[in-house]
Amino acid sequence: MAKEYRIQHAQLVGIITKSLAEADVPAPVCAVEAEVMAEADLLGVPSHGVRMLPGLVRGIRDGRVTAKPQIKIIRERPASCVLDGDNGPGRFISVQAMRQAVERAQHSGIGACLATRVSHWGRAHAYACRAAQAGMIGICTTNAIPNMLAWGSTRPLLGNNPLAIAVPRGRGQEPIVLDMAMSQAAVGKIGTFLREGKKVPANWGLDADGKPSDDPAAILAGKKILPFGDHKGVGLALIMELLTGALSGGMFSHEIAQADTSGLDSGSSKLFLALDISAFVDAERFGQRVEDWIAWLHQAEPGLTITLPGERGWQTRERHLAEGISIHAEIIAQLETIGVRLEPR
Repeated sequence: MAKEYRIQHAQLVGIITKSLAEADVPAPVCAVEAEVMAEADLLGVPSHGVRMLPGLVRGIRDGRVTAKPQIKIIRERPASCVLDGDNGPGRFISVQAMRQAVERAQHSGIGACLATRVSHWGRAHAYACRAAQAGMIGICTTNAIPNMLAWGSTRPLLGNNPLAIAVPRGRGQEPIVLDMAMSQAAVGKIGTFLREGKKVPANWGLDADGKPSDDPAAILAGKKILPFGDHKGVGLALIMELLTGALSGGMFSHEIAQADTSGLDSGSSKLFLALDISAFVDAERFGQRVEDWIAWLHQAEPGLTITLPGERGWQTRERHLAEGISIHAEIIAQLETIGVRLEPR
C-alpha cells in the first residue's frame, strides 16, 4: 500500500460533508464542519484535519456530540455574550461564536463571545483567521483535557490550551496568524511525526521513565508532554483555563476528561475576541504600519530569512490546490472504520 494518497480539496470537503450528513447532521452544520476540517489539511496540518472525522462521527453516533445543536445565547451585553453550544460539533459552534464577537465589535469596537458546552474545535487558527479576514484582529482560546506535565508532575495536570491571534494585512494578502499550544508541540503533531516515521526534538516530551525522548511513540505512550518555556507555558495554560472553564462557570480540563476520555473535549469552553481596528486607529494607517514593520524585518539583517506566523500554511495551501492534498495511508485506514473511503485522484 502506498504511504499516502493525494486528493483534491473540493473532493475532500464533499466526502466530509457526506459522512456527516449520513450521521444526521443538518446541512448548514455539515458545510461548516467540512470547510474547517478540510482547511486544516489544505494548510498542511493533518493532525487537525480529516484525521479527526472518525472520532467526531463516533461521538455523534453514541450521543457524546449533539448532531442538531440548539444554540442559545444565555447571557449578553452589547459587547459580549455567553453562548451555550449544546455540545454540538465544535467547528460549527466556534464559527458562530466568532461571528458573534465580530458583529459585536462592529458596534462596540470590541466583541467577545464565550462559548460553553462545545466539543473539539479542530484548529484554533480557523477562528482567529476568520475574524482577520473580516478586517478585525481575532483572538481565541479553549480548554482541553489534561495532556501536559506541569510543575514537575508525573502525570498530565493541564490541557495544552491553545491560543490563536490573527492580524489582517492589506488587500489581497492573507492574515498573520499565530496558533500555538502551550506544550512544546500539539499532541496531534507528535502523532503526525509518529505516522511519518520521524523523530521529534528531545524537548517535546518524556518517556514512561521520565527521561527526555525523541521517540514520538514513547512520548505518546508515556503521556508526558512538556510545556513550552517551562513555567511560561504552564502559566499560560493555567490562565487560559481560567478564561474559559472558570469564566463560563463550566468544566475544567480534568472534569472534561472525567466525563469523556475520547479526546472530543465535550463540555469544553472557548473564548472568542474581535477588535475592530477602526475603533483604535484608521484602518489604512494600521495596515501601512503592519507592512512597514514586515518590510523592516525582511531587511534588518542580510541573509536572514523571516517567516511570519501562518505564512507556511498559505504557501502549502497553494501547493495543495495545485497538486492535491496529501493524506497518509494510516488516516485512510482510520476513515474506513467509519465507512468512509477516500479514492485518490
